Amino acid sequence: MSRRALVGAAGATAATLAAGEVLAQAPAGPVAPPSTITTPPRDFSRSGAPTTYFTDPDILTVDPSFNALRQPNTPIKRLWTGAMWNEGPAWNAQGRYLVWSDIPNNRQLRWLEDDGRVSVFRSPSNNSNGNTFDFQGRQLSCEHLTRRVVRYELDGSATVLADAFDGKKLNSPNDVVPHPDGSYWFTDPPYGGQLYEGTTDVAGGPSNAAGKINPRLGQPPGIGMARRELPTNCYRIDPSGRIDLVVTEEQVPDPNGLCFSPDYKTLYIASTGKGPGDTGPGGKGEVYSFTVGSDNKVSNRKLFSDFMIDGVKCGPDGLRCDVFGNLWISSNAGRSVGYSGVTVWNPEGKLIGRIRLPEVCGNICFGGPKRNRLFMAASQSLYAVYLAVQGAAPG
Repeated sequence: MSRRALVGAAGATAATLAAGEVLAQAPAGPVAPPSTITTPPRDFSRSGAPTTYFTDPDILTVDPSFNALRQPNTPIKRLWTGAMWNEGPAWNAQGRYLVWSDIPNNRQLRWLEDDGRVSVFRSPSNNSNGNTFDFQGRQLSCEHLTRRVVRYELDGSATVLADAFDGKKLNSPNDVVPHPDGSYWFTDPPYGGQLYEGTTDVAGGPSNAAGKINPRLGQPPGIGMARRELPTNCYRIDPSGRIDLVVTEEQVPDPNGLCFSPDYKTLYIASTGKGPGDTGPGGKGEVYSFTVGSDNKVSNRKLFSDFMIDGVKCGPDGLRCDVFGNLWISSNAGRSVGYSGVTVWNPEGKLIGRIRLPEVCGNICFGGPKRNRLFMAASQSLYAVYLAVQGAAPG
């Protein structure tokens, strides 16, 4: 045998042995796609490996009814990262962009659908939290720093809708939703009463009882002079400008996210944990529902969910309904990896699906031209996924 033939035969044998070794090391059966809870965790970046083989591994069907809402062949995408704490995503249908708050950085950001570019939309934002667009396309924002709810008019001016109730300064408005009758409903927990997301009370106030913190540092004139005066309530801003108390602290302590059912006959409110200056026990991480009467008064308070999932206590925050009345709720499960993201519940309060994210999710909204894309503001990043259902309300 020639030397060339001998070398060729040896190479073929080596290749055969190497192939057999690889096959021997390969796991039996199909390889599961990577997930946010695998080690190493799923790579959500643009350079990450494909994850979606017909269905995304981090969109979980808990009840078969959820399959009609999830969209096959579409992955969860991380659209952007770089914030300190994302909140309040809201979709502008006319401009085809998403606006959301980066609270500690005191700015609002904007994601453009046409090219995926992110820019600073408004800075300073007065540490804004929740945002939405009303039925006339005007942006509403809840500002922690100035303790008020504002509306940005179509001509570019801004209107203060609420900054006090019964002659007392609001705490730190958190989330706001519009009603077809022209009113706006908002929650007023105390989470802006801290340096990270706003500023504390003046010395001696509930969130600065020892007076060691100087709330005026780094602030414009006039900021840092307020003191917490009100319980954590939920309010309605009448089209006339009158502000009415609709849900008290006793009914829902530390109210956070809120939304209406598609027919506007049910109001959902998340009750989150104890906030700065709370003297009582604070919220317990639950969601409540109320019947909304024709007189705009609420009744029939019910516990919608205690947010215990598989024995894991998850924390609700932002809420939105789809057109069928299913409730989509952001989830903060802390270090319980695999339970932060979004939970989906039918109108009867049954968990039907989950979306797992690698970060705590603060708030969500439906958007895109068809309103069939779920945007998720999660800690430092913005995520999105297409669905087979539409959101029920604008913004």
